[in-house]
Amino acid sequence: MRHLLRRLSPTWLVLLLACCLGLLAACGGGDAPPAPGSGSLNVTIRGLPAGVAAAVTVTGPASYSKLLTASGTLDGLTPGTYAVGAASVLQGTASLVPVPATQQVQLGAGATASATVTYAAGAPLALRLQEVASGLDTPIFLTAPPGDSRLFILERPGRIRVVQGGNLLATPFLDISALTTTSGERGLLSLAFHPRYASNGYFFLYYTNRDGDIAIERRQVSAGNANVADPLSALAILTIPHPTFSNHYGGLLSFGPDGYLYAGTGDGGGGGDPPGNAQNTNVLLGKLLRLDVNASTVAQPYAIPPGNPFATAGGRPEIWAYGLRNPWRYAFDVPAQLLYIADVGQASWEEVDVRPVGQAGNNYGWNIMEGLHCYNSASCNHTGLVLPAIEYGHDTAGGCSITGGYVYRGTALPELAGQYLYADYCSGWLKSFSYSNGTASAVTDWSITNVGNILSFGQDAQNELYMLSGTGKVYRIVRQ
Repeated sequence: MRHLLRRLSPTWLVLLLACCLGLLAACGGGDAPPAPGSGSLNVTIRGLPAGVAAAVTVTGPASYSKLLTASGTLDGLTPGTYAVGAASVLQGTASLVPVPATQQVQLGAGATASATVTYAAGAPLALRLQEVASGLDTPIFLTAPPGDSRLFILERPGRIRVVQGGNLLATPFLDISALTTTSGERGLLSLAFHPRYASNGYFFLYYTNRDGDIAIERRQVSAGNANVADPLSALAILTIPHPTFSNHYGGLLSFGPDGYLYAGTGDGGGGGDPPGNAQNTNVLLGKLLRLDVNASTVAQPYAIPPGNPFATAGGRPEIWAYGLRNPWRYAFDVPAQLLYIADVGQASWEEVDVRPVGQAGNNYGWNIMEGLHCYNSASCNHTGLVLPAIEYGHDTAGGCSITGGYVYRGTALPELAGQYLYADYCSGWLKSFSYSNGTASAVTDWSITNVGNILSFGQDAQNELYMLSGTGKVYRIVRQ
């Protein structure tokens, strides 16, 4: 046999060994026998409808951890104490609650133990607003750096305030009130922290300057105080002329999941977009812009990211999408890779548009259409236009001006996960809807009233959501 093996080529030796191993596995020789004295744990999970996965975690000796989504038996366990913990799960917007939520099971050598978790419907989710700050001067936006526990609240006249440990600090993070004005819809409108803020200290402002033009700037935190910005760190990124009218500025800066800076601009104001800016790809008004600001210098404040639809010809290279009237607020939902744009309507219809994050060159229809309806005409050509996911009218039940929010991705309200929240500036209500497979559904009114004009939503570093009121108060959205 040894002589035969010597005459075989290395390739044939490998094949021969593989065949032998296969025969051993077929006869059971490849299975590791249970450790002597090991035990088994039967976990029974009850009460879940078909298609709903459980969330039961078993932990025990030797750093053992196993997630179960259905009933099962765990074999080969080391004797000792095992903890069985169960978390609530969702069925639509309802929560299914486990009983018991935690239990301990003692497993002896060579024995079989059991544990049972039963799910039952919990109370329907109800929301309320919890006040976190007051006495502010027109709180217009709230955000936070990645991984930071503080809240940064923008006051429209030009100040950025910090809430730390539940307290509103007296000294502003930054005050640019000398650079802006609140005439019309002007002022300090939004702030975006760089994704690497913890290491580079960069943040970006969107405001209107004293001439009424849109100004986008980069700033930096001071070296000696994390609650104060360096007042001399301004680097101008982009100035967009906004002549004639003092309304429709858009106003949101946000870093997308691709690491680029997005800016939503209004159409320049005036009823019906008289200059036709929104459909004109040679101007930056009525657009969603996408800029690369990761290596900004005075000589080159931004670069054009690859994939911008007009990067090589046919329009301004900064443009990512167009046909917008006044996209006051938009939001990226990273888990679903969707972009939500709440576009303020003209006289009759408010809308929310939803498209894939990476889809470039979308035309959202203004001023050809308002919502799902032809604007200023009995008929119009819809070809090539993105139609809204939802719309609502200007009436006593609807409102007058949409205030866009975010898709909820926090942890405090798991029943709300994946729902897009929005409000109306005039009516002050809070609503949400779910979006999947190209369709919006389950529009829910959360019965929030008497909070004043809703100026904006905010999102902290833990993805919990806030509403900002014209009464000078900021509220966190919490469970009732």
